[in-house]
Amino acid sequence: MSDLRKINIDGTEIEVDGAMTLIQACEEAGVEIPRFCYHERLSIAGNCRMCLVEVVGGPPKPAASCAMQVRDLRPGPEGQAPQVKTNSPMVKKAREGVMEFMLINHPLDCPICDQGGECDLQDQAMAYGLSGSRFKEAKRAVDDLDLGPLVSTTMTRCISCTRCVRFTTEVAGITQMGQTGRGEDAEITSYLNQTLQSNLQGNIIDLCPVGALTSKPYAFTARPWELTKTETIDVMDALGSNIRVDTKGREVMRVLPRNHDGVNEEWISDKTRFVWDGLRRQRLDRPYVRVDGKLKPATWAEALSAAAAAMKGKKVAGLIGDLAPVEAAFALKQLVEGLGGKVECRTDNARLPIGNRAGYAGTATIEDIDSAKFIQLIGTNPRDEAPVLNARIRKAWLSGAQVGLVGQPADLTYEYAHVGTGRAALESLLDKDYGAVKDAPSVVIVGQGALREADGLAVLAAAQKLAADTGSKLMVLHTAASRVGAMDIGAVTEGGMAAAIDGAEVIYNLGADEVEIDAGAFVIYQGSHGDRGAHRADVILPGAAYTEENGLFVNTEGRPQLAMRAAFAPGEAKENWAILRALSAEAGAQLGYDSLAQLRQALVAEVPHLARIDEVAEKDGEPLERDKLGNADFLPAIKDFYLTNPIARASQLMAELSAGVKARGSEAMAAE
Repeated sequence: MSDLRKINIDGTEIEVDGAMTLIQACEEAGVEIPRFCYHERLSIAGNCRMCLVEVVGGPPKPAASCAMQVRDLRPGPEGQAPQVKTNSPMVKKAREGVMEFMLINHPLDCPICDQGGECDLQDQAMAYGLSGSRFKEAKRAVDDLDLGPLVSTTMTRCISCTRCVRFTTEVAGITQMGQTGRGEDAEITSYLNQTLQSNLQGNIIDLCPVGALTSKPYAFTARPWELTKTETIDVMDALGSNIRVDTKGREVMRVLPRNHDGVNEEWISDKTRFVWDGLRRQRLDRPYVRVDGKLKPATWAEALSAAAAAMKGKKVAGLIGDLAPVEAAFALKQLVEGLGGKVECRTDNARLPIGNRAGYAGTATIEDIDSAKFIQLIGTNPRDEAPVLNARIRKAWLSGAQVGLVGQPADLTYEYAHVGTGRAALESLLDKDYGAVKDAPSVVIVGQGALREADGLAVLAAAQKLAADTGSKLMVLHTAASRVGAMDIGAVTEGGMAAAIDGAEVIYNLGADEVEIDAGAFVIYQGSHGDRGAHRADVILPGAAYTEENGLFVNTEGRPQLAMRAAFAPGEAKENWAILRALSAEAGAQLGYDSLAQLRQALVAEVPHLARIDEVAEKDGEPLERDKLGNADFLPAIKDFYLTNPIARASQLMAELSAGVKARGSEAMAAE
């Protein structure tokens, strides 16, 4: 039940929920309140005092608007709505005083600070501060922390807002940061000088309102006003996090999160944020053709004619990699099927049901996790497969949800009931009576690790039955950004990848680098990086990476989202759909569109729900027939979080992070 209260803010009366804090009520009224420590996704600390407002009729001193609820205000003498002033002389004087205190120890080294130009302290000192300071003593200095290769620290600038401490403990679920000392000696530090061990740690860079925590790889490379900002979609996992790619000239300089409550809130994983150095290295920037066993540079005309000649009259198979946009997958499907061949997107052998959208995209949305009281994980480690989704599960757990796991035990940053590691444990869940649970909202999350063995469809059917028995929604957690979109357009072959490439004389590999292709077949590789797929190729056609072309990606819950071009592909590399269109003309099976817009019209005519951008359409599909489960354990879908795709494997930083995880895993613990 909502508890609506009237409140008068700067002479404007509005009605808000009584549980709201004054800072939230002021935002509803369109009044800006300065703040440093308050953040709507973190707990309230109330320690920067920048958000002071005057409560008329209250105590004769300003109140911290982040820590006072609307329901705590008293009405006026004649029962009028309580009155709050945000720009009175008292408030102005209080804010100037707070700002003066903030700047007492701050080094004011803005010209060399990476936050310069997008620093909350700088902006608010201009807007709400005094023109001078009365402080004449020496400023204190603090030793910098070593938090690892991602976050650079200059702790002398720290204003003790504790946002980083609250984020790491509440959202990321690690306990390495805290505050020690009191008063002048208070400082944010890490426990026993540990580096941060989380794949969400980069978010503290965005949260820090001063220049104390900045991005180490991006340091001193660009200023915010030099960058071109493009809003796009991430493809490092299947969550479809909303991101902003900042470019300077032709180079991607950094990746930042965008807020989307339904997908990633405002967090992104470290792989998403820091993989950009992989976009510059090991790039394919010109076509190659294998001559006498060696790959030789070629012109586009030579490469396309070599590929077309190889395909004519031969049995062709198409493989769709994990990072391909829907348009490229659609063009490849039309080209290969036009030549009488088969295509397959399930390159990891995941047994996903063909044509059954409720089966391969689930029935749950990501937001369903927030209100869930029970969450059952099957064959998945969401901390590695989708770190931002894992933070959401942790948020549900913090607000009382119970979590169960069938699969390999792992540190997921929250407590869970470990039911077992294999199919027998899943079977045991199906025999229970769930009468009491059915009323509570719950979610069953099944990962790709559970669907890759021969009995994958039986596991999925068991997960569907468990969801039906418990009144839950089912989420299929994918690891490949392109998978749901490719399943939507039907880029699949009955019998999976083995059936698709069985007897194929020519294999068209669209960026599938995790696949071993046997000797004998002629391989045409189209992709952005010189990874395993390119080494095996007979013809290489250089394509654009995800930041270099407009494309459509459908995330793990079935939400189509548009990725926009932020930069241009290097050298002679072209957009993926355009390469396939050019090749189709050479191969004598010309595709019927000459622009991306025409391609999308053809795509939407065949799969109408792809036109509903940023909407999760109703997902239809009959429950699968139950079949006998095997008896093996569920294995994790991802062995190394930092090296899952060609872009990540080309990144020096990802290699360093991966080596750091391995080194920590092999360290012998001291005897207690």
